[in-house]
Amino acid sequence: MPKQTTKQTTKQTTKQATEAQQTRESRGGIGESTLRPDGTLKVTGEFAYSSDMWHEDMIWGHTLRSTLAHAEIRSIDIAEALATPGVYAVLTYDDLPTEVKNYGLEIQDTPVLAHGKVRHHGEPVALVAADHPETARRAAAKIHIEYAELPVITDEASATAPDAILIHEGRADHHFPHVTHPNILHRQPIVRGDADRAAARADVIVRGEYTFGMQDQAFLGPESGLAVPAEDGGVELYVATQWLHSDLRQIAPVLGLPEEKVRMTLSGVGGAFGGREDLSMQIHACLLALRTGKPVKMVYNRFESFFGHVHRHPAKLSYEHGATKDGKLTHMRCRIVLDGGAYASASPAVVGNASSLSVGPYVVDDVDIEALALYTNNPPCGAMRGFGAVQACFAYEAQMDKVAAELGMDPVEFRRLNAMEQGTIMPTGQRVDSPAPVAELLRRVKARPMPPERQWLTAGAAGAEADVRALPGGLSNTTHGEGVVRGVGYAVGIKNVGFSEGFDDYSTARVRMEVVGGEPVATVHTAMAEVGQGGVTVHAQIARTELGVAQVTIHPADTQVGSAGSTSASRQTYVTGGAVKHTCEQVREKVLELGRRKFGSYHPAWATAELLLEGGKVVTSGGEVLAGLADVLEDESVDLELEWRHRPTEAFDRRTGQGNGHVQYSFAAHRAVVEVDTELGLVKVIELACAQDVGKALNPLSVIGQIQGGTTQGLGVAVMEEIVVDPKTAKVLNPSFTDYLIPTILDTPSIPVEILELADDHAPYGLRGVGEAPTLSATPAVLAAIRDATGLELNRTPVRPEHLTGT
Repeated sequence: MPKQTTKQTTKQTTKQATEAQQTRESRGGIGESTLRPDGTLKVTGEFAYSSDMWHEDMIWGHTLRSTLAHAEIRSIDIAEALATPGVYAVLTYDDLPTEVKNYGLEIQDTPVLAHGKVRHHGEPVALVAADHPETARRAAAKIHIEYAELPVITDEASATAPDAILIHEGRADHHFPHVTHPNILHRQPIVRGDADRAAARADVIVRGEYTFGMQDQAFLGPESGLAVPAEDGGVELYVATQWLHSDLRQIAPVLGLPEEKVRMTLSGVGGAFGGREDLSMQIHACLLALRTGKPVKMVYNRFESFFGHVHRHPAKLSYEHGATKDGKLTHMRCRIVLDGGAYASASPAVVGNASSLSVGPYVVDDVDIEALALYTNNPPCGAMRGFGAVQACFAYEAQMDKVAAELGMDPVEFRRLNAMEQGTIMPTGQRVDSPAPVAELLRRVKARPMPPERQWLTAGAAGAEADVRALPGGLSNTTHGEGVVRGVGYAVGIKNVGFSEGFDDYSTARVRMEVVGGEPVATVHTAMAEVGQGGVTVHAQIARTELGVAQVTIHPADTQVGSAGSTSASRQTYVTGGAVKHTCEQVREKVLELGRRKFGSYHPAWATAELLLEGGKVVTSGGEVLAGLADVLEDESVDLELEWRHRPTEAFDRRTGQGNGHVQYSFAAHRAVVEVDTELGLVKVIELACAQDVGKALNPLSVIGQIQGGTTQGLGVAVMEEIVVDPKTAKVLNPSFTDYLIPTILDTPSIPVEILELADDHAPYGLRGVGEAPTLSATPAVLAAIRDATGLELNRTPVRPEHLTGT
């Protein structure tokens, strides 16, 4: 077994989140800000990430990737690489052990190793295993590949031309019969009402064309894992991922092994944000381990990481809104074109989100919507936090500002006038059947006090001396306030929670209750990937709440328990938390049955009263203690593994887009305050205030952290983050953190958060998914503030200095 130092037991804490909690003893249950078990370890650098895994006799794997975006592979010569001292194996497509040579989340169109041709820059072509990572890299450089370069498809025009080269010939996937060109991966129209007739009633009509750049998840922990061959001919894989069982479903057929012989364990994950939902090195490491008979470790460097995972879809968005002179929206038309890159990944589901959420959190009865994803030779794109709703929110919120300006209305009041509420019918025909406090969220962010004017002076240490850290340009000392203009902008967004469109979205939890050292202990075992969202903390809180114990052990996530689904779509607290709650409730009933058998004759309350588990005891609803849990359990244990599902959804109609496609919606609003150096085009975001409805804050501190993190990623794509792809060659031009910039602590503003807790009665504890919604509205709020400061239209992300200066 490889070494692991990740802390696995969550201990009760007495830290309190609010004054109300400080008046009583903390039990570490639901509603408290209990500390994360991995928090201190991560801050001090002691946490074991997947890249820290080690095995005594392990060797190292490396992937050789294509240097061209579209080319035929004429030949591959591995002789020189194989002859390199220290090399154990070199594998190409011809060495794959079975007839299953592709994988994919929904459509199995992604080759394990390229065969015949490469379809994007950085596609895996060959694998090397050696005794040292540098040996593996140098050997890979000795592999000689003869390419015949092909024309590249990089945009809608080149992809859908009548004579366009097909990215994938002979498509047979279930989306193909419904598209007009083989390079269109998926298309989803939504038609409701009569947009043409409604447009005739409009007093103003506003149109806009928008461009959204390709964003990287930019997690700090690179792709990595350790594959260990097993004595039974199988393999054990320790890996950082978002979805263990989805990985397993794709890995086992390629290896030619039954799933029970591919045993997966989650290792420490250094961030994900959607980028680990697809496979990266998993199959490659297993192939090398099984070929060499040795444990194989693979760790991508940062350059390779940019090619080793999917990104956020870049998009072109065309919008039209109409409104009456009193400010009511009449209709909306839009067309959203997402660039899916060379392989399908999660693009079909992203299209579903982009189309169904494209109207935003507003009441618009008459809509004509089209969203589609293209196959191109650009880098593959798939899941990233916000998942199609981010691109749409950027565009529809820019439109809201334009329509309000055309009408001479306050942009917040215009939004509030058209805001949806509980009972609103979505463009898909689905009724919003839980709280939708869109107008209230906007009211709250607008009502917040403004940061002080000329804050670079109030932040200064010596009177009126400017603190350049608070100015655009920061420590580069480009200005002391001259040419700096303040701007304020607002935005609100809507995001679905959980998997949609009829997907069987369930999770599994195993809970064991026993006595250890004279104390009752609960063990919670799920396959949930803890990627930083704090799920392990919440699971322990649920177990303490439902089972009345102080000690809860969180078993490492692996495939020895049923699937927990993906750590994405803001679904884990809802779905896997729901599974833990459901299983704990059934364990509690089993414990009470055991108590009734042992002690029922001693007290009539065992048979008649509503019984609870609290403080390690069985108590009545009135607080009378009937027995200690240790006495009830003694040397017995209660152990259950159960599945839990939320209410079902349904696929959208292929022609009209009608259907109850989503299980829950979440809402967040932002107010951005910026200072812009209009001479140099530099932007300093001073504050990004957020108000969000979370249904029920199971761990308020974690909720605030999620909102602030999502807000920061939205800030990044607003003003700095973009993967730049050469339109002539489809090559990535900035695969490094030197050239791909992400917000640092110096770029991140104050992010005050106001939480609403309006329960969704359909969800466990009334909770609402939290992590994605703030990513939506942060970006358009920042853009709106920059527009307010400069008077420029700014219809693309990210905003760069040259967009502000015209240079």
